[in-house]
Formats: sequence, C-alpha cells, structure tokens
Amino acid sequence: MTTLKSSPGPAADSAFRSGMIAAALLGLAGIGTLHTVDVIPLHLAGYAIVLLFPMYLVGAASVLSVWLGYNADVTDLRPVYKDP
Repeated sequence: MTTLKSSPGPAADSAFRSGMIAAALLGLAGIGTLHTVDVIPLHLAGYAIVLLFPMYLVGAASVLSVWLGYNADVTDLRPVYKDP
C-alpha cells in the first residue's frame, strides 16, 4: 500500500517567504550589531556579507523547506512515458 503525499499549500509558501525574510533580517542585524560593538572590523563584516551570508541563507532555506514539507525524495518521483 502506498501513502499519498500532498504538496504543501499556500500557507506553507507564505511561511517559507516570511521565514526567509526573518532569517535575512536577523542575519544582517547580527552582522551589523557585531560591527557596531566593535567585535568585527568593517572589512570582516563585508567579507561576512559577501561570502558567508549567502551560505547562511542557503542553510536557512534548507531547514525551512524540510520543516514545511518541501523535501521530496525518490519515492515522490513517478515515471513519465511519452505517448507513441
């Protein structure tokens, strides 16, 4: 017996969008706060924004997608046949 999986709906889309906005604002605020209190210099803050921040966003998107049910695996694939 196979289990029927439904795709996430519009509420999950909205939650993903809101989560990504919150993650981006939180990350930028964190880098800005660290620079403001002189924990990291300006060049290191620039490095963090240009090179580390995109990797942080990919990680946040991965966590959100799994949490909201966007993760698909091999069992979700169906064969596609071309009509002769």
